[in-house]
Amino acid sequence: MTSSRRNHARTLGLIVAAGIFLLAPIVRAGENESTDLDDLASWMAGTFSSAVQAAEDPDFFAVSLHMAPIWTDRSDGRWLYLEQAVSEEPHRPYRQRVFRLVELVPGLFETQVFTLPDPGAVIGVWISDDPLAELSPDDLEERDGCAILLRRRGDSFIGSTLASLCAGTLRGAAYATSEVIVTPDGIVSWDRGFADDGSQVWGAVKGGYVFDRIVADDPASESESVSETETAAEAETESGTESGAETESDGDSDSEGNTEGSGEVMSETALQPE
Repeated sequence: MTSSRRNHARTLGLIVAAGIFLLAPIVRAGENESTDLDDLASWMAGTFSSAVQAAEDPDFFAVSLHMAPIWTDRSDGRWLYLEQAVSEEPHRPYRQRVFRLVELVPGLFETQVFTLPDPGAVIGVWISDDPLAELSPDDLEERDGCAILLRRRGDSFIGSTLASLCAGTLRGAAYATSEVIVTPDGIVSWDRGFADDGSQVWGAVKGGYVFDRIVADDPASESESVSETETAAEAETESGTESGAETESDGDSDSEGNTEGSGEVMSETALQPE
């Protein structure tokens, strides 16, 4: 992305952020701060699966998503570790991230996105009692421009990345966008990549991936339950997975193989686990 284009995108992002803030309802400082942030972190944590959606629509893969709280003694936000994999290859995740959740102002939340120094070394750590205990925020690299801003709307948090700030080159993209809805029952995530001219080059076309919550509190039960659900979905969607396309969540480059998506964007892709 050129310097002038990035500056323009950043300006657009600031305008969007200002609009979100100005449209937010007036809330006294501290009135719902801890409760809302705790809700957001709690609803994002757990094991989720898009198996039901995949069984109903062959343009979507059955994907498992795990998010586990980490570094719970820290006071600089709520930290989560994310691991995401196509159900057929649960031990080959195509996306591993760390999220930091903070409340910027009352009613406005930010999810910062970080990459890990050695993702392969921590595969499956979400199931442990103290994930990423050997790491600290200093070991991570932030995905500049890829943070998601969210606002609470009743029993949901709704948000997105800002404008075209999240740079990425996968499949010829110039930038990536993410739109997210978080509820107590699951997460809807719509990740797409766009070329400089605004045309979509990867990602689902119909809408976001619908991740249903499996189990929230018992990691061992989560692992068993999600495996059973995904096995059933795989049988129902075997003929449909051939039309899937790889996607990128937060501006990753081609060096990270991402695998979810929709055949409406690309008809020929290979699954490329990281």
